[in-house]
Amino acid sequence: MINSSLELNINTLINYTLKMIDKCEEILEDSIDCMINKDLEKASKIRSEDDEIDALRDYIRDRSIELMALKQPMAKDLRFVYALESICLELERIGDYSVNIADEVIKIGNEEYIKELVDIPKMKDICIEMLKDAKLALQNKDEDLAYSSAKKDDLVDKLYDCVQEHTLKVMHEKDINIDQGVRILFVGRYLERIGDHTTNICEKIIYALNGDMVEIG
Repeated sequence: MINSSLELNINTLINYTLKMIDKCEEILEDSIDCMINKDLEKASKIRSEDDEIDALRDYIRDRSIELMALKQPMAKDLRFVYALESICLELERIGDYSVNIADEVIKIGNEEYIKELVDIPKMKDICIEMLKDAKLALQNKDEDLAYSSAKKDDLVDKLYDCVQEHTLKVMHEKDINIDQGVRILFVGRYLERIGDHTTNICEKIIYALNGDMVEIG
Protein backbone atom coordinates (compact mmCIF):
# COMPACT_ATOMS: atom_id res chain seq x y z
CA MET A 1 0.00 0.00 0.00
CA ILE A 2 1.07 3.60 -0.58
CA ASN A 3 2.30 5.31 2.59
CA SER A 4 -0.57 7.43 3.93
CA SER A 5 1.69 10.47 4.33
CA LEU A 6 2.41 10.35 0.58
CA GLU A 7 -0.96 9.17 -0.70
CA LEU A 8 -2.48 12.61 -1.25
CA ASN A 9 0.57 13.87 -3.16
CA ILE A 10 0.91 10.75 -5.30
CA ASN A 11 -2.82 10.73 -6.00
CA THR A 12 -2.54 14.37 -7.05
CA LEU A 13 0.20 13.39 -9.52
CA ILE A 14 -2.00 10.55 -10.81
CA ASN A 15 -4.94 12.90 -11.31
CA TYR A 16 -2.84 15.37 -13.29
CA THR A 17 -1.45 12.50 -15.37
CA LEU A 18 -5.01 11.37 -16.13
CA LYS A 19 -5.80 14.93 -17.27
CA MET A 20 -2.73 14.83 -19.49
CA ILE A 21 -3.94 11.58 -21.08
CA ASP A 22 -7.32 13.23 -21.77
CA LYS A 23 -5.56 16.14 -23.48
CA CYS A 24 -3.52 13.74 -25.61
CA GLU A 25 -6.68 11.94 -26.71
CA GLU A 26 -8.22 15.28 -27.69
CA ILE A 27 -5.25 16.60 -29.64
CA LEU A 28 -4.80 13.32 -31.51
CA GLU A 29 -8.48 13.18 -32.38
CA ASP A 30 -8.40 16.80 -33.54
CA SER A 31 -5.28 16.39 -35.68
CA ILE A 32 -6.69 13.45 -37.66
CA ASP A 33 -10.10 15.15 -37.88
CA CYS A 34 -8.31 18.11 -39.49
CA MET A 35 -6.72 15.76 -41.99
CA ILE A 36 -9.94 13.97 -42.90
CA ASN A 37 -11.95 17.18 -43.26
CA LYS A 38 -9.14 19.37 -44.64
CA ASP A 39 -9.78 21.83 -41.83
CA LEU A 40 -6.70 23.99 -42.16
CA GLU A 41 -7.93 26.62 -39.70
CA LYS A 42 -8.39 24.02 -37.00
CA ALA A 43 -5.02 22.48 -37.85
CA SER A 44 -3.33 25.84 -37.28
CA LYS A 45 -4.68 25.88 -33.71
CA ILE A 46 -3.46 22.41 -32.73
CA ARG A 47 -0.20 23.79 -31.36
CA SER A 48 -2.07 25.73 -28.68
CA GLU A 49 -3.56 22.43 -27.46
CA ASP A 50 -0.03 21.07 -27.15
CA ASP A 51 0.89 24.05 -24.97
CA GLU A 52 -1.62 22.76 -22.39
CA ILE A 53 0.01 19.33 -22.50
CA ASP A 54 3.45 20.88 -22.00
CA ALA A 55 2.16 22.85 -19.01
CA LEU A 56 0.85 19.65 -17.41
CA ARG A 57 4.19 17.94 -18.09
CA ASP A 58 6.02 20.77 -16.32
CA TYR A 59 3.67 20.60 -13.35
CA ILE A 60 4.01 16.82 -12.94
CA ARG A 61 7.79 17.00 -13.34
CA ASP A 62 8.17 19.79 -10.78
CA ARG A 63 5.84 18.16 -8.24
CA SER A 64 7.65 14.83 -8.68
CA ILE A 65 10.97 16.49 -7.88
CA GLU A 66 9.46 18.21 -4.84
CA LEU A 67 7.91 14.99 -3.61
CA MET A 68 11.18 13.08 -3.89
CA ALA A 69 13.15 15.85 -2.22
CA LEU A 70 10.78 16.61 0.63
CA LYS A 71 9.21 13.23 1.44
CA GLN A 72 11.97 10.87 0.28
CA PRO A 73 9.55 8.11 -0.81
CA MET A 74 10.70 4.51 -0.66
CA ALA A 75 9.87 1.24 -2.49
CA LYS A 76 6.46 1.32 -4.22
CA ASP A 77 5.98 5.02 -3.49
CA LEU A 78 9.23 5.82 -5.25
CA ARG A 79 8.32 3.58 -8.20
CA PHE A 80 5.03 5.42 -8.61
CA VAL A 81 6.68 8.83 -8.61
CA TYR A 82 9.33 7.70 -11.10
CA ALA A 83 6.73 6.02 -13.33
CA LEU A 84 4.43 9.05 -13.39
CA GLU A 85 7.30 11.37 -14.28
CA SER A 86 8.28 9.01 -17.10
CA ILE A 87 4.68 8.69 -18.30
CA CYS A 88 4.31 12.46 -18.59
CA LEU A 89 7.36 12.56 -20.88
CA GLU A 90 5.80 9.88 -23.11
CA LEU A 91 2.56 11.87 -23.22
CA GLU A 92 4.45 15.03 -24.10
CA ARG A 93 5.86 13.22 -27.16
CA ILE A 94 2.36 12.12 -28.17
CA GLY A 95 1.31 15.77 -28.11
CA ASP A 96 4.30 16.68 -30.25
CA TYR A 97 3.51 14.02 -32.84
CA SER A 98 -0.09 15.25 -33.01
CA VAL A 99 1.24 18.74 -33.78
CA ASN A 100 3.46 17.20 -36.47
CA ILE A 101 0.39 15.61 -38.06
CA ALA A 102 -1.38 18.98 -38.10
CA ASP A 103 1.70 20.55 -39.71
CA GLU A 104 1.60 17.96 -42.51
CA VAL A 105 -2.10 18.68 -43.02
CA ILE A 106 -1.31 22.37 -43.46
CA LYS A 107 1.44 21.57 -45.97
CA ILE A 108 -0.89 19.34 -48.01
CA GLY A 109 -3.43 22.16 -47.96
CA ASN A 110 -6.51 21.80 -50.12
CA GLU A 111 -4.96 19.30 -52.54
CA GLU A 112 -7.13 16.32 -53.37
CA TYR A 113 -5.71 13.28 -51.62
CA ILE A 114 -3.76 10.93 -53.87
CA LYS A 115 -5.36 7.97 -52.11
CA GLU A 116 -8.38 7.43 -49.92
CA LEU A 117 -7.64 7.82 -46.23
CA VAL A 118 -8.58 4.37 -44.95
CA ASP A 119 -5.82 3.03 -42.73
CA ILE A 120 -4.79 6.32 -41.08
CA PRO A 121 -8.18 6.83 -39.35
CA LYS A 122 -8.05 3.19 -38.24
CA MET A 123 -4.59 3.76 -36.76
CA LYS A 124 -5.89 6.79 -34.91
CA ASP A 125 -8.86 4.86 -33.53
CA ILE A 126 -6.62 2.14 -32.12
CA CYS A 127 -4.23 4.71 -30.62
CA ILE A 128 -7.19 6.39 -28.92
CA GLU A 129 -8.36 3.01 -27.59
CA MET A 130 -4.87 2.37 -26.23
CA LEU A 131 -4.79 5.74 -24.47
CA LYS A 132 -8.26 5.22 -22.97
CA ASP A 133 -7.28 1.77 -21.70
CA ALA A 134 -4.00 3.09 -20.32
CA LYS A 135 -5.93 5.77 -18.45
CA LEU A 136 -8.25 3.18 -16.93
CA ALA A 137 -5.31 0.92 -16.08
CA LEU A 138 -3.62 3.75 -14.18
CA GLN A 139 -6.86 4.87 -12.56
CA ASN A 140 -7.85 1.37 -11.42
CA LYS A 141 -4.31 0.02 -10.94
CA ASP A 142 -5.07 -2.75 -13.42
CA GLU A 143 -1.95 -4.52 -14.69
CA ASP A 144 -3.86 -6.82 -17.05
CA LEU A 145 -5.55 -3.89 -18.78
CA ALA A 146 -2.21 -2.11 -19.16
CA TYR A 147 -0.76 -5.22 -20.80
CA SER A 148 -3.70 -5.76 -23.18
CA SER A 149 -3.63 -2.09 -24.14
CA ALA A 150 0.05 -2.31 -25.07
CA LYS A 151 -0.54 -5.41 -27.19
CA LYS A 152 -2.86 -3.39 -29.45
CA ASP A 153 0.23 -1.67 -30.80
CA ASP A 154 0.71 -4.73 -33.03
CA LEU A 155 -2.45 -3.67 -34.89
CA VAL A 156 -1.11 -0.13 -35.29
CA ASP A 157 2.11 -1.53 -36.77
CA LYS A 158 0.22 -3.71 -39.26
CA LEU A 159 -1.86 -0.76 -40.42
CA TYR A 160 1.30 1.32 -40.78
CA ASP A 161 2.67 -1.37 -43.10
CA CYS A 162 -0.51 -1.01 -45.19
CA VAL A 163 -0.12 2.79 -45.29
CA GLN A 164 3.43 2.39 -46.55
CA GLU A 165 2.55 -0.22 -49.16
CA HIS A 166 -0.46 1.60 -50.61
CA THR A 167 1.10 5.07 -50.53
CA LEU A 168 4.36 3.99 -52.15
CA LYS A 169 2.38 2.27 -54.89
CA VAL A 170 0.53 5.51 -55.70
CA MET A 171 3.76 7.51 -55.52
CA HIS A 172 5.37 5.24 -58.09
CA GLU A 173 2.47 5.71 -60.49
CA LYS A 174 2.98 9.47 -60.92
CA ASP A 175 5.82 11.78 -59.94
CA ILE A 176 3.28 14.45 -59.02
CA ASN A 177 2.12 12.21 -56.17
CA ILE A 178 5.51 12.05 -54.50
CA ASP A 179 5.40 15.21 -52.37
CA GLN A 180 1.99 14.49 -50.83
CA GLY A 181 2.82 10.81 -50.57
CA VAL A 182 5.82 11.63 -48.41
CA ARG A 183 3.60 13.71 -46.12
CA ILE A 184 1.07 10.89 -45.80
CA LEU A 185 3.90 8.51 -44.93
CA PHE A 186 5.03 10.97 -42.25
CA VAL A 187 1.53 10.99 -40.75
CA GLY A 188 1.52 7.19 -40.69
CA ARG A 189 4.91 7.21 -39.01
CA TYR A 190 3.77 9.70 -36.38
CA LEU A 191 0.78 7.49 -35.54
CA GLU A 192 3.04 4.45 -35.35
CA ARG A 193 5.25 6.32 -32.88
CA ILE A 194 2.21 7.35 -30.83
CA GLY A 195 1.38 3.66 -30.51
CA ASP A 196 4.94 3.00 -29.33
CA HIS A 197 4.81 5.77 -26.72
CA THR A 198 1.47 4.49 -25.42
CA THR A 199 3.02 1.04 -25.11
CA ASN A 200 5.81 2.61 -23.06
CA ILE A 201 3.19 4.22 -20.82
CA CYS A 202 1.58 0.83 -20.21
CA GLU A 203 4.96 -0.67 -19.35
CA LYS A 204 5.54 2.12 -16.83
CA ILE A 205 2.14 1.48 -15.24
CA ILE A 206 3.01 -2.19 -14.77
CA TYR A 207 6.35 -1.20 -13.28
CA ALA A 208 4.67 1.19 -10.84
CA LEU A 209 2.28 -1.51 -9.70
CA ASN A 210 4.55 -4.52 -9.28
CA GLY A 211 8.14 -3.44 -9.92
CA ASP A 212 8.54 -5.53 -13.08
CA MET A 213 10.39 -3.84 -15.95
CA VAL A 214 8.53 -5.50 -18.83
CA GLU A 215 9.02 -4.92 -22.54
CA ILE A 216 5.84 -5.57 -24.49
CA GLY A 217 5.87 -6.13 -28.24
